[in-house]
Amino acid sequence: MKDWKISLDFRAIVVHCAIALLVAMMGWGAIAPNVLATDYNSETLVEADFSGRDLRDSSFDHANMRDSNFSHANLEGVALFSANLHRANLEGANLRNATVGNARLTRANLTNAIFEGAFAANSKFDGAIIDGADFTDAILSSQAERVLCKVAQGTNPVTGRDTRDTLFCR
Repeated sequence: MKDWKISLDFRAIVVHCAIALLVAMMGWGAIAPNVLATDYNSETLVEADFSGRDLRDSSFDHANMRDSNFSHANLEGVALFSANLHRANLEGANLRNATVGNARLTRANLTNAIFEGAFAANSKFDGAIIDGADFTDAILSSQAERVLCKVAQGTNPVTGRDTRDTLFCR
């Protein structure tokens, strides 16, 4: 019985030390909580400039971002469900694992953007520029694939993948 008590106390000490170490590392900046995520849901952000910003895991659901600038922004894991990105500049943006379903990306500049693993079902891409964009493992409607394959060209400078190959264009 005495051995069990010592073992239990040892586990408690290990747990407390681990928690103290994590708290200390957060204070030193070695592990930082994700304070970057912001909620922009249903906001009117027409012509907003988010270029070069780290917006990982932020939410822009139903936001109006017509003519906005997201060039070279980190949009990994963002939610852009039903967002209006008409004529938005997303050149070189990282949209890995983003939710872009039902979004309006008409006439958007997607040059060298990365949509790897993005969910973009039922999104509109009419007139979009996709030179060098990477759509590896992105979920797109067959309509969007047809529209994109008509203009697909180039190779993504970050991933080294050909745009037409990532869309499985024939």
